[in-house]
Amino acid sequence: MLPQTTVLPASRANIQQVFVKHQGKRHEVELDPTSTGETFKYQLYSLTGVEPERQKILVKGGQLKDDTNLATLGAKPGQTFMMMGTPSSGGNDGALERPKEKMKFMEDMTEAEVARQEGATPAGLQNLGNTCYLNSTLQTLRSVPELQDELLSYSASAVGAGPSSSGGLDLGGFGLGAIDLTASLRDLYKQMAETQEGFPPLIFLNALRTAFPQFAQKSKTGHGYAQQDAEESWSQIVSQLRQKLKTHGAPANGESSTQQKAETPFIDKYLAGRFDSSLECDAPAAKEAGEEPVLGEDVFLKLDCHISKDTNHLRDGIMAGLEEKIEKKSPTLDRDCVYTKISRIARLPKNLTVHFVRFFWKREVQKKAKIMRKVTFPAELDVVEFCTEKLRKQLAPVRDKVREIRKDEEDVTRARKRQKMAHKHEEDRKAEAEREPKATGPANRTDSTKDKNDQGKGEDTEMTDAVYRTDAEYDDERAAAILAAKKELFALIDPELANDEGANKSGLYELRGVVTHQGASADSGHYTSYVKKQGTIDPKTGRRKEEDGKWWWFNDDKVSEVDAEKIETLSGGGKLRSFLRILNPFVANFNPRRDSFCIDSAIPCHRPTHSRRGQGITKWRYCINCRPCAGIFGRVFA
Repeated sequence: MLPQTTVLPASRANIQQVFVKHQGKRHEVELDPTSTGETFKYQLYSLTGVEPERQKILVKGGQLKDDTNLATLGAKPGQTFMMMGTPSSGGNDGALERPKEKMKFMEDMTEAEVARQEGATPAGLQNLGNTCYLNSTLQTLRSVPELQDELLSYSASAVGAGPSSSGGLDLGGFGLGAIDLTASLRDLYKQMAETQEGFPPLIFLNALRTAFPQFAQKSKTGHGYAQQDAEESWSQIVSQLRQKLKTHGAPANGESSTQQKAETPFIDKYLAGRFDSSLECDAPAAKEAGEEPVLGEDVFLKLDCHISKDTNHLRDGIMAGLEEKIEKKSPTLDRDCVYTKISRIARLPKNLTVHFVRFFWKREVQKKAKIMRKVTFPAELDVVEFCTEKLRKQLAPVRDKVREIRKDEEDVTRARKRQKMAHKHEEDRKAEAEREPKATGPANRTDSTKDKNDQGKGEDTEMTDAVYRTDAEYDDERAAAILAAKKELFALIDPELANDEGANKSGLYELRGVVTHQGASADSGHYTSYVKKQGTIDPKTGRRKEEDGKWWWFNDDKVSEVDAEKIETLSGGGKLRSFLRILNPFVANFNPRRDSFCIDSAIPCHRPTHSRRGQGITKWRYCINCRPCAGIFGRVFA
């Protein structure tokens, strides 16, 4: 009878028993050379309770990484490794616990739950017949985070608007009553948050056309509705929100609780700025006669970027819009004179809208025309130079500190990457040297000894603290540095700005959304919008995670993800034009200074009195009817 033998699988035959010392204890662990460092760390996690990302295991050549092949360590049976690290505060000495929340699979979730998951695609909006202008506007407006929060608490009955006897059901969409545009917007955004499919904005579209009849204009062909201007819809929606949507501010010193109930328009707080302006006559005779410049204040809801043959960048267009020539009667000379109006920003809102003025009324052909010139824009806009002297002094220290902190953080990140790459190259070099056949000759032994000495010297140079620090330690150090930088930053903020919750504190704005128009004609073409992806909210900490730099492209009901490089192509120059931009400050929309009415129409004109351009001089005039007025922007608004 032949003796029996036991054959072990190849994977088990190579397993070695090693020891790991941690906090005075010696743990016996099975090391599988065919596995990686991540597997080995999870083995130690079950023994010590130290999470893998908090472990620091010292091996030959440095620190064990997750992707390191254990075969390259050359470990021998009985070899001892040193491990450092402590469990997180939420740990329980490695004990396994039942999950506090029941695991739920995607197949068991409702459509609304799936739409709220991390990485879910936001809902698009169906095109209901030349409504791409509205879809793009709504998607961009939705990117204002403060607006979302305020709309959730909005009640139509609280402001005396909307139906009050229909059991909470808005019947305006069925032609059975007036519709509250703000309530319709609130409901629309709520429904969009509960789906990933294209949603038809029927109720809101009906409310918009009821409130502003120009959006119900039929097309010239007689089939369906006409194409409209996205900026027109933006301005009308924002103006309606300004009337209806109110927010409570913190009471000022000495105010009573009843005074606190005085509500502030949400738009004025978060999306409106203020101009300080001076209007001075250019005629020397007026100055000699003692005519003083007229000082004034104007509220603005957007900044206009005027485009001329000399405009190449967003900064040029904004600066051109802040200095303008107008013609009016001089009370001193009793005749028409040319005046220069210079405006500077005295208050910056937290969210700023910039309008590229590409559509204008061409008198020769009696129709709207489009300026096709390419105008570039930055991903971060610095508006300090457009501000008053007082505001510049308040913003400049904060802006400079922000840039300094950002530069320091970039330097640390680059240094960390260089150290990681150097450490990886060192490990690869040593692994390659171990795989080479060893020479036995005397001369080769001498060279080998010399190489080892050189390696030892190199190791002493490379084995710095940065090499042995874990990612968790880097993150802890970064969090501490950010906290210290924030304290320094807040100390630089002027008390007047600090008390204004809805104001920008630095003068810097980050590009968050773009509405574009594709096509050479103002009365046709197609609108789409781009909105920068926000970092998901961590359910444990309640904070947003870092953004990946990607953007959502909303093409009606089609929603796709694009890279940031795509946004750089939206500067115009062809049939594509940039239109509206929502910018959020590192913390960023239209200026209705006086409403007017169409002379030859019973329908109120939805634009303020606009102007015409002629030989560099702007004269006041009223529009003839609503259609020519749509989308026309002169250099001055009355």
